[in-house]
Amino acid sequence: MLAWIVLIVSGVLEAIWATALGRSAGLTKLVPSIVFVVGLIASMAGLAFAMREIPTGTAYAIWVGIGASLTVVYAMITGAEAISLIKVALILVLVGCVVGLKLVSDAGH
Repeated sequence: MLAWIVLIVSGVLEAIWATALGRSAGLTKLVPSIVFVVGLIASMAGLAFAMREIPTGTAYAIWVGIGASLTVVYAMITGAEAISLIKVALILVLVGCVVGLKLVSDAGH
């Protein structure tokens, strides 16, 4: 269970570092660059920890799915990206796939 919690937190950190990287202006702005580096290291460390118990493919897909969906949602909320019904639907499908992978993974043990 701990591995799954760490994986979810690592996925959230992926969204944080990806957003910070976008705001760092090519790593020229100090605060977003620091957030990027710290977030990246913490996210990767969490992913590595989770992969000790969760298969690599499943862990990576869930990590990317959480990070990608949160990054897009944050961008839409802040106005950095346009909101559309199709984008929202696709994000919901992506989240559904992440949940599905978790459920299938638990069923396999």
